[in-house]
Amino acid sequence: MQAFNFKVPTEIVFGRGAEDKAAEKLIAYNAHRVFITYGGGSVVKNGLLGKIEKSLQNAGLFTQAKGGVKPNPRLSWVREAVQEAIAFKADFILAIGGGSVIDSAKAVAHGTANPEIDVWSFWNGTAKLTQSLPVGAVLTLSAAGSETSDSAVITNEETGKKAGLNTPFNRPALAFMNPELTYTIPKKQLICGTSDILMHTLERYFTSVKEENALTDRIAEALMVTVIDATRRAIKDQTDYDAMSEIMWAGSLSHCGLTELGRCKDFACHKLGHELSGRFDVTHGASLTAVWGAWANYVYRDDIPRFAQFAAKIWGITDGSEEERAKAGIEATLAYFKEIGMPVNFTELGIGVQDADVLEALADSCTAGGTKVVANFHPIDKQTAIAIYQLANQ
Repeated sequence: MQAFNFKVPTEIVFGRGAEDKAAEKLIAYNAHRVFITYGGGSVVKNGLLGKIEKSLQNAGLFTQAKGGVKPNPRLSWVREAVQEAIAFKADFILAIGGGSVIDSAKAVAHGTANPEIDVWSFWNGTAKLTQSLPVGAVLTLSAAGSETSDSAVITNEETGKKAGLNTPFNRPALAFMNPELTYTIPKKQLICGTSDILMHTLERYFTSVKEENALTDRIAEALMVTVIDATRRAIKDQTDYDAMSEIMWAGSLSHCGLTELGRCKDFACHKLGHELSGRFDVTHGASLTAVWGAWANYVYRDDIPRFAQFAAKIWGITDGSEEERAKAGIEATLAYFKEIGMPVNFTELGIGVQDADVLEALADSCTAGGTKVVANFHPIDKQTAIAIYQLANQ
């Protein structure tokens, strides 16, 4: 096992009725004035927002809520929410929703704790984050793993730039995880969410670190096999508590750093996919599966044994030469994405075949005008990014 640092301070409350413990837990974290973020209104219609607000208020806490968070969360919404949270004198931010709502809550926490600094400055690197407010999450969608991660992604609509920020201040203090709250999500959100969980693991499994990290590998492989199996079961019955609970816990573990110990993040497909989300406003998980096959077919020769191991451990592929197994593992992954209804190219993503100038613009943005090289398994410069986009451009 290679050297690593690992600290995940998030307290997890998992199981049926987990959200019922929100008041007592927030009080334990010295919350008094709770600013609540949520999305498109489903938590209003199903009564979850009202239930949590009432429980907090009955416990003596003051609350104020702001909805309207969209997928690929918008900077303009965050800026509005920051001003409202400052005026409310919030001392705790509580997200009720999935990754976009939680990422927005993290941004609101940073902006509220630093009222003299525009919150985007933390994302574009012109300001350093040194303090924030505590964040809690009532999870209603298993996907991004934002409830345990040190990352948050925000889209600046003015520039079309989708950017991520990694900092210890992004780790939520609390996460309330009741799998029953995910029973009624649309199928598209289910499959995009589980695909995101797989991609968070894949983007740590394929990295530049070649030394052995056997336990980390086995944890990652078990997580991926579990998610694939549970997704197939959940598609048939979203009220299958066992399947939905496995997916929910896998989402948290996939992005808390556990599956990269002794390795490192690559996140090539995330970098490439963020540009698609920023330009075309496509669902995050779908942007990842749409480019993964193109990326894998472009880079697999950099580490054929690794891809062959993936094929054996995830898909049970053991026949043929090492390279044949590696290629078969890629094809099995693409077949799985298609099986569950996820896109594997631009046409299936819904954006159609793009002109060369669009591909160049995407690559240009991904690599900061050709001045940066992203990822590490196979470092991606502007020309490499164009080549991968071309493979996905079907």
